[in-house]
Amino acid sequence: MPYVVRRMTQEDIPQVSGIDREAFPTEWPPPSFRRELSSHMVRYLVAVEENHRNDESQSIEDMPKGRFVALFSKVSDLVTRRQLSSDSAQDRIVGYVAIWLMVDESHLTSIAVKRDRQRQGVGELLLLSVTRLSIEMKAQVMTLETRVSNTPAQALYEKYGFKKVGLRRRYYSDNREDALIMTTDSLSSAAFRSRLSELEQRYCERYGAPELRLQLADSPA
Repeated sequence: MPYVVRRMTQEDIPQVSGIDREAFPTEWPPPSFRRELSSHMVRYLVAVEENHRNDESQSIEDMPKGRFVALFSKVSDLVTRRQLSSDSAQDRIVGYVAIWLMVDESHLTSIAVKRDRQRQGVGELLLLSVTRLSIEMKAQVMTLETRVSNTPAQALYEKYGFKKVGLRRRYYSDNREDALIMTTDSLSSAAFRSRLSELEQRYCERYGAPELRLQLADSPA
């Protein structure tokens, strides 16, 4: 499982914005990530491709000469060695998830995965991680809205204990589609936590990891 989930930072905004526009091209306006990252009510997590730095941070001096020439022949502007090194060291983000914390409720507002990383367990990892974060933040329940036509998402949410409890008519502005309201039972219940631990273990077994790589503690944005 080559992914680590951590808190989103201001430096992540360009990549997360790209993922958001790819996943939700018709939803306007896009989220104001910079403002929301500074809010005490909002939490963003990102899934990072763990091996990206090790695979791509090779120095210019270590590159075969042919590759060095090819690199520079493909760019129109002069690129310094320092710029190349900085770019290659940046984490590659493959998905993000956001929640709003309102009193004792964690409301999942968005979750998205890069198109070329879908169906690789990233969405489930983000959902599992944000559920763990909600528990750490002392939320009692999680809620969300999802399109009535998005049956794959509904199946994943139901797997993690969300139940259909209502409907918001013509909720989505792009096509006036209805939204299903889904919510969990108490996050503090023994049954919910036991089920979550079981799902976490199954996930790790499926993707060959001894444990999840989660860095959920608050960090400077």
